[in-house]
Amino acid sequence: MKIKVYLEPSEDGGYTAIVPSLPGCISEGDTKNDAIANLKEAIELYLEEVEDDIAIMQGAESVELAL
Repeated sequence: MKIKVYLEPSEDGGYTAIVPSLPGCISEGDTKNDAIANLKEAIELYLEEVEDDIAIMQGAESVELAL
């Protein structure tokens, strides 16, 4: 999967990394590479399925989508 992210220099040094298509998915790092690595982890956690967050309705069908 490819996803567009934005890196911007932080006022205090380092970089902030943002994923516009995933609201609230933001990370930081001392370097661009650190920010990107941290953001990859943030994206994985953001997209991770959490059993408690899923309300399964009786008769619901599970479907997987490839992005």
